[in-house]
Amino acid sequence: MRFNLEGLTVYFPYEYIYPEQYRYMLELKRALDARGHCLLEMPTGTGKTITLLSLITSYQLAHKEVGKLIYCTRTVPEMEKVLAELAELIEYRAKYLGRGPGFNEILALGLSSRKNLCIHPRVAEEGSRESVDAGCRRLTASWVRERAADRVSRGTTEGGGEEDGGSESAVGDIELCDYFEGHERAGVEALLPPGVYTLSDLRDFGRKRGWCPYFLARHMMAFANVVVYNYQYMIDPKVSQMVSRELEKECIVVFDEAHNIDNVCIEALSVNLRKQTLEAAGRNLGKLSNSIRRAREADAARLQTEYNRLVAGLVAQGALRGGEDWLANPALPADVVQETVPGNIRRAEHFMGFLHRFLAFLRDKMASPVITSQTPQVFLHELQERVQVDAKTLKFCYDRLSSLLKTLEITNTDEFTPIQLVADFATLVGTYAKGFAIIMEPYDERLPQVPDPVLQLSCLDASLAMKPVFSKFQSVVITSGTLSPIDLYPRILNFNPVAIQSFQMTLTRDCLCPVVVTRGADQMPMSTKFEMRGDPGVMRNYGRLLVDLSAVVPDGIVAFFVSYRYMDQIIAKWHDMGILQEIMQHKLIFIETQDVVETTLALDNFRRACDSGRGAVFLSVARGKVAEGIDFDRHYGRAVVMFGVPYQYTLSRILRARLEYLRETFQIKEADYLAFDAVRQAAQCVGRVIRSKADYGMMIFADKRYQRHDKRDKLPQWITRHLKEAHMNLSTDMMVHVAREFLRAMAQPYDRGAVGKSLLSEAALAALDAAGGLDGAGAAGA
Repeated sequence: MRFNLEGLTVYFPYEYIYPEQYRYMLELKRALDARGHCLLEMPTGTGKTITLLSLITSYQLAHKEVGKLIYCTRTVPEMEKVLAELAELIEYRAKYLGRGPGFNEILALGLSSRKNLCIHPRVAEEGSRESVDAGCRRLTASWVRERAADRVSRGTTEGGGEEDGGSESAVGDIELCDYFEGHERAGVEALLPPGVYTLSDLRDFGRKRGWCPYFLARHMMAFANVVVYNYQYMIDPKVSQMVSRELEKECIVVFDEAHNIDNVCIEALSVNLRKQTLEAAGRNLGKLSNSIRRAREADAARLQTEYNRLVAGLVAQGALRGGEDWLANPALPADVVQETVPGNIRRAEHFMGFLHRFLAFLRDKMASPVITSQTPQVFLHELQERVQVDAKTLKFCYDRLSSLLKTLEITNTDEFTPIQLVADFATLVGTYAKGFAIIMEPYDERLPQVPDPVLQLSCLDASLAMKPVFSKFQSVVITSGTLSPIDLYPRILNFNPVAIQSFQMTLTRDCLCPVVVTRGADQMPMSTKFEMRGDPGVMRNYGRLLVDLSAVVPDGIVAFFVSYRYMDQIIAKWHDMGILQEIMQHKLIFIETQDVVETTLALDNFRRACDSGRGAVFLSVARGKVAEGIDFDRHYGRAVVMFGVPYQYTLSRILRARLEYLRETFQIKEADYLAFDAVRQAAQCVGRVIRSKADYGMMIFADKRYQRHDKRDKLPQWITRHLKEAHMNLSTDMMVHVAREFLRAMAQPYDRGAVGKSLLSEAALAALDAAGGLDGAGAAGA
């Protein structure tokens, strides 16, 4: 449909629109008009992605001054889904706008790592992302190509010049990548025609034209109207300074599924060093020292040139040349030092000595048998006292190492990851005095007898990583299905949104049935509180709840536990009590493990069991991969059980340091933050069961603590709205009765074309627009 929204023509590729989609567009448009940031919570299964894409692309069409849409997702499947919906929208829009040059055509592309875009037969087969990056650099680094060009010009190609039709050109013993060379030869002519390109489309186009898809996508970002990529490309300074630096202020940035955005920000600026990392970094330094000695003997001028350049203050080597671009500085753009490198680390040998001293200090710290927590200032004071290394020198550590690795023409970068981690650590410690803690743990508190020392530079302030994004771009949209309590996000991320809204779901029938189960059939309270967690009675009641559910709920049931450890413990007890055997009489059981391949296989078999009518139970963990990214729509999830309240491990030193920082800096109470974090994870888990309005499912909160207002009120409104007073304090047998009634009602024929309350047609929208919007018309569900 095409309709008018406060003067903006919106192209929406469906015949009908939900009232909440219309309201969402309205709120989003007002935020864009105000050139500010917004925070919007939209229930799952209400078409959030297509709503965002329709409104923003229509806005771009009407306002030529607006820049690109940068759509940030968490995973590659989410990115592909966004691009597929966008392709459908553009196809629909062409009916009205026409096709071909001059018809407002759009270029949209997905950008991912080399591992997901490389088409070189040998390099693409490498296992990890780091080894694909290193393989790519071996074939595309500027010095490798210069050496090959030099040989060609001197006519010394041994071994037959270029291989025909392969993906490698060989100049003697020097290998090059044909796809990269093809892209370089095409130069400014290497362009993508308008269209929507997923990662597989980019790979296919690259093979057809003989161009490298990764460098083509990076090049085409400047010309694209819509770019879809991972959060890290925007938030992590190491990546964003390479990829997103050139984006204009007028861009609209969207963070989808952003309920955990504060954790992503913290991870981007945190560094963990283990004993093995320091040992490997020591070996790296040995290799680098040997390379410096060889370079000194063979080509001393190269090291002298680098020294002269550093004296002149040129820390970075300027524009990206060839394929040897390193990760950028780990500090935020505004905090990167724009000064000459200190004299004591300009010479390569002196820099090696500096790193040896710093590494020896870190080893000493790690040898400590007690847990310590320090601020960066205390750490730096100790460092200065013991090994005479000052903060200013540390700030340059990462840039100086990058410069040295380029000067020594090192391409196998994956081998040097440990020393790069140490340089990350040094740069961040030297740059930030506030918002960080340095925590040394000689062992995991849960396994005190196993020595496993880890030195953690932990970022405590999520707003640090978001600050450059909020200040650089005029509109940033943070959206998800579970942002409640929504008013805490502006405080944690330290920004002022112009729009902050939580939307309801309009339904023609009550297809959600949230219930709180507080006790077993024996009236014994149920909870995963620490003092009750190991109680055999609680474990038996949780088991009985699952047995009774599997007898009355058809097809798939998903159960979430608070941790892997608790899940292992309770499954072992259930096995001893014979509960697993009872469940197996009704349904098969599949379990999420920490191994990705095993979990994928378990999910596949779970779906097959549901499809065949046998039915299955999937046992999973809150905060795990399944809770974050897998949908159990339709018959795969007719009931979801949340066993307990998924609090973080509250004795964690890092969590305690962060809670203290939040209390002192943002006046957020510890209990408030912990409850907020636990309940948003629980909402994320139970939200997996509803993925459209035609779907239905039960949401079972199995813990007496969900009865309390401080927990319940933090759940999203679209869930609490369906939580009846009578369903807030149920025993297992009462819950089974509610489940029977609910599932019987849901099994009745459903009129999917119920237009009116839950769907608006183009004509209805035109009438609404004339009446002054939904509120003016007093529409149902307002």
